[in-house]
Amino acid sequence: MNAFLSTLDASGISRDDECLKRTELTTLQINMGNLCNQNCQHCHVGASPEGSKVMSIKIIDDIITFLATNRGLILDITGGAPELNPNFKYFIKKARPHVEEIIVRSNLSVIYEKGNEDLPEFYKKNKIHLICSLPCYGEENVDKQRGDGAFKKSISALKALNSIGYAKQKDLDIDLVYNPSGAFLPPEQEKLQKEYSHHLKKDFNIDFGRLVTITNVPIKRFKEYLDSRGEYDQYIELLKDNFNPETVCGIMCRKFLSIGYDGKVYDCDFNQSLGWELKDESGKPITIAKLSPKQLESRDIMVGEHCLSCTAGYGSSCQGALADDVTAGKKMVKEYYGKVLASKNDLKTSACCSAEVFPMYIRKIVKDIYPEILDKFYGCGSRIPDAIDGCTVLDLGCGTGRDVYIASKLVGENGRVIGVDMTDEQLAVANKYRKKQAEKFGFKSSKVEFKKGYIEDLKSIGIEDNSVDVVISNCVINLSFDKQKVMKEIFRVLKPGGELFFSDVFAGRRISKDLLEDPVLVGECLAGAFYIEDFRRLLSSLGCPDCRVYSERKIAISDAEVKAKVGMVDFYSRTVRAFKLDSLEDLCEDYGQVATYLGTIQNNPHSFILDDHHEFIKDKPMLVCGNSASMIANTRFAKHFKVSGDRSTHFGLFECGPVAGRDEKADNPYGGGCC
Repeated sequence: MNAFLSTLDASGISRDDECLKRTELTTLQINMGNLCNQNCQHCHVGASPEGSKVMSIKIIDDIITFLATNRGLILDITGGAPELNPNFKYFIKKARPHVEEIIVRSNLSVIYEKGNEDLPEFYKKNKIHLICSLPCYGEENVDKQRGDGAFKKSISALKALNSIGYAKQKDLDIDLVYNPSGAFLPPEQEKLQKEYSHHLKKDFNIDFGRLVTITNVPIKRFKEYLDSRGEYDQYIELLKDNFNPETVCGIMCRKFLSIGYDGKVYDCDFNQSLGWELKDESGKPITIAKLSPKQLESRDIMVGEHCLSCTAGYGSSCQGALADDVTAGKKMVKEYYGKVLASKNDLKTSACCSAEVFPMYIRKIVKDIYPEILDKFYGCGSRIPDAIDGCTVLDLGCGTGRDVYIASKLVGENGRVIGVDMTDEQLAVANKYRKKQAEKFGFKSSKVEFKKGYIEDLKSIGIEDNSVDVVISNCVINLSFDKQKVMKEIFRVLKPGGELFFSDVFAGRRISKDLLEDPVLVGECLAGAFYIEDFRRLLSSLGCPDCRVYSERKIAISDAEVKAKVGMVDFYSRTVRAFKLDSLEDLCEDYGQVATYLGTIQNNPHSFILDDHHEFIKDKPMLVCGNSASMIANTRFAKHFKVSGDRSTHFGLFECGPVAGRDEKADNPYGGGCC
């Protein structure tokens, strides 16, 4: 067993873990060869001015054909110095229409090579995202690693790029890369970025975006450097001693694919340097000319001792550190829910416990759910949305799967439910009952699937765009340290007309960030509570200017220690619904539309509740604003309503509270409804 696998094993991570398998491809990384104007000691591809491996135009055309067939990927171009390839500009021009973003990894000094004088303007014209090597903000360290004069050329190049808008204008991003100069790990990325920003601005008036810290990989030239100093074994031990299991699920080779100068396909750039190409079932190397991304999904990633570099300390990938405050927060939450809490009786507040009473039809379903699932489930709400028969439902932070199993009964034989959670202990309980629960519900096979992953990155676990009818979540989104990413992912995976229906903790004011370091306040769902107005603004920025409060209760904090820390804040458990609709406006407008409920939604024979101020009575015509009409007519509820009128005639504002702001005196202070 190699050192990486033995380290995984010692950390309780199986070789078969989902985090060590490929997922949906997002980024195609192209190594155009080992020709470079520099000769850096850490270079894992052995690039130099004498480099002879140069990608041909035929391979470039094969890549462009692949990109045209698989549109919307990120194209990440590296080398050597990729700009020295004679077909570099041809490649950029041909690829640009087919990709979401083009990244070029540049050493900066290459723009001073003969014939490259126009490179800065070429970068700008094609909106190239530059990621540039600058291993220090001081001249001595840079020249020691990259050659005499490299620092001055790099500073001059950065000034030139700033002068044409890089780091100053939208779509002109420039990031810098730090590599250690020896056998040690990079420092904390965020802290080092502040140092770079301070010194480069003060000394040279230079601006940049992010600093990317990359751990040196002990292969090729850097391995030779370590061997020459007798430091190889010591460096491997350093990597092993600093192995961080929190970085494993974020390794870039899960969704990156590396293409060599000869068109062969690799899991990553480092495997390419080692010659570990991917092969088909017959044992032949896979090439970009014959590649289908689907054939690689769920395939085991080829790993070796060098993989310790990507998973040590803060972690390392071509996009920088893998572990940061967000990852530290995830670890805190996993430990609280996986190890601190044995059952919901261990909670210190009522924030993560449902105080609502299930409707009778849900209670009947709950009686058929195994007790262990219920006992170890944490949540602040109890509603599952109506009319989900035949739907695909996604539960974010599913825990032991209580709501997944309830929803599975309601979606029926033609629907499916996917549960996502990051906590092994909770998922173990959820998976334990899949077959038994299906049998108890009378299904021929299980309608549920549980995936281990992070709600901030649903793409990496295979949740595709526009693939989900309903997203539910029960007191989990507040636990995320990057709520914007979560909400972006939700609206990415929802189908047009799809719905987010979730319960969570909301606060009457913004909460001090220092409380996010308290594991109890985080785990009790208080420190990360949404401030209601920031939540509204976030949804609006994602194209959802009108969301609805379905129900609300005030949360009581009886624990004296917790109350001493956050007693100044009013906390509420709210169930909220939001739709993925292009037709919503930020105010309720009157178009003279009328909606009549037909009484056909299961378990709702007499009325249907849309939100806390919309109860539609069977067969009773009700005047509604344009937003409410859209929420009914352009969603799964359409077949259960008759909506009269359209938006051809406008009568002004509808008489209800504005979506754009909170009015404490209004019947619905959270806006977006027809009162």
